[in-house]
Amino acid sequence: MKEKWMVYNKRADFQALAERFSIDPVIARIIRNRDYTTEEEFDQYLNAKKDLYDPHLMKDMDKGAQLMKDAIDRKDKIRIISDYDVDGVMSNYILYQGLSLCGADVDYRIPDRIADGYGMNEGMVREAYDAGVRTIITCDNGIAALLPIAYAKNLGMTVIVTDHHDVPFEYDEDGRKEYILSSADAVIDPKQEDCKYPFKQLCGAGVAYKFMQVLYPLFGIDAAETEKFIEYVAMATICDVMDLRGENRALVRWGLEELSRTGNLGLRALIRLSDLGDKKIQSYHVGFILGPCINSTGRLENARVAMELLFENNYDVALERAAELKSLNDTRKAMTEQGVEAAVTQIEESTLIDDHVLVVYLPGTHESLAGIIAGRIRERYYRPTLIVTDAEDGELKGSGRSIEGYNMFEALTECKDLLTKFGGHPMAAGFSLQARDLDYLRHKLNLLCELTEDDLTPKLHIDMEMPIDYIRFDLIEQLNALEPFGKGNEKPSFAQKHLSVRSARVMGKNGNLLKLQLESETGAQIEGIYFQVEEFMDNIKEWFGETEWDQMMKGWLNHVALDVVYYPSINEFNGMRALQIVIKSYQPSIIE
Repeated sequence: MKEKWMVYNKRADFQALAERFSIDPVIARIIRNRDYTTEEEFDQYLNAKKDLYDPHLMKDMDKGAQLMKDAIDRKDKIRIISDYDVDGVMSNYILYQGLSLCGADVDYRIPDRIADGYGMNEGMVREAYDAGVRTIITCDNGIAALLPIAYAKNLGMTVIVTDHHDVPFEYDEDGRKEYILSSADAVIDPKQEDCKYPFKQLCGAGVAYKFMQVLYPLFGIDAAETEKFIEYVAMATICDVMDLRGENRALVRWGLEELSRTGNLGLRALIRLSDLGDKKIQSYHVGFILGPCINSTGRLENARVAMELLFENNYDVALERAAELKSLNDTRKAMTEQGVEAAVTQIEESTLIDDHVLVVYLPGTHESLAGIIAGRIRERYYRPTLIVTDAEDGELKGSGRSIEGYNMFEALTECKDLLTKFGGHPMAAGFSLQARDLDYLRHKLNLLCELTEDDLTPKLHIDMEMPIDYIRFDLIEQLNALEPFGKGNEKPSFAQKHLSVRSARVMGKNGNLLKLQLESETGAQIEGIYFQVEEFMDNIKEWFGETEWDQMMKGWLNHVALDVVYYPSINEFNGMRALQIVIKSYQPSIIE
């Protein structure tokens, strides 16, 4: 799919900023492109300081901590109820370990994705009460659990909510939002309108970590002891795709350092089995290798499996548990590929291909994979995508992923008469409906859709045009200092036009890597790598012809020239270091 390349044009005195902070002007431009403007913001970004915000600023934090201390002092049975994703698992682990250190009689309950659904429900409350539990604390859920919390309060239970999701609301007659809070004894969520905590984008594990910072001193435990939880906060922040700005950036940067030398035997085992034992753990490794293994337990089994890995104290057993997670994730990946292939076939062979909003029914697909498949289809076609599967209760369940400019939650709100349940936010949503209403949902979503062709064209944002002869080892080291990269702190992109491809060769044990020898109009040369070999071959043959492809592959004189978007890196092999670029996108070069 052809992308629209867009070069940032944000202005500042880059030379002055470079001199002020002893950085290359290129680095100053990148930081400005991330919407940092003042010298104070530049300093905070570059240093990612560990002096984080005071947790006491969070609404109900002191109240919730005191309620928990009272519960522990009177020897209440306490139950943690979390979500089943990485954030849920990590926040649950933080609370369990922290409360245990404070002397609590505590256990935990993680909902089953299919049997229980998301978050706390009345059945879980009754289950806890019958087991003698008198205090419930939620993490990564609870802000919208109005009825279950009311039920718990009617039973005389203490309920403390720790969450990070949006507060539910209704519109009044004048179109103003009226926020709805539960009857919980304490509601700790920075998203509350009257919460004075200055940073609103913490994940659930971040809120749980802040809770322990306040609770520990009540038991005479140094709040600094909570620093051992930083690596779990970092993993949750990355996997929940939170903005890596402000406090999150500091937490993740710090947490990744700790994760690289983690003392948790389960994580060490998972890192080793993922072939990351000799690497510095980066956000990519967490988001695309380690995190999916943990998430797979909540999708295909129960997230207790992941919790048991984190609690394991025998390394040999930890290796066995980590292997189980990795095997689950491999199964999940295979099932996802089957679902993606089925969805593509259905789209390409039907009128769905003409829709601006894709609604694809995949009977037989595991309902927990609908969101992943929707994300993959959204990436392929750059359309808002809803994947619908069969559910155990006889209804259909769906999960959607959106694109910029299309608020999926609002779109489903306009179709709520067709849905039995729905929820979400602008970029993602989940819903249930009767099978008879599926075709009408597709029709109505497309009828109401106002996306233009420009909206449906993916955008690739480029930090600046930078010739390859400007790339240096020290510049790459400065770029690496801008990590962690992710949502809100995207990996920089650079571009150069008119790069001639002097030669190309296919590499890798699976033939999935292409190495290109590139040369600029000034004669500068550099090696480029690209990971989509067949796609590259098809495009070069279409743009320049098969003869030019053959000559390029043989290293002979050819006329293949490309405009390239790239990221510079260092190739280290056998003790040698060489500059290279990782190609992110390319187009045929047009000589003007």
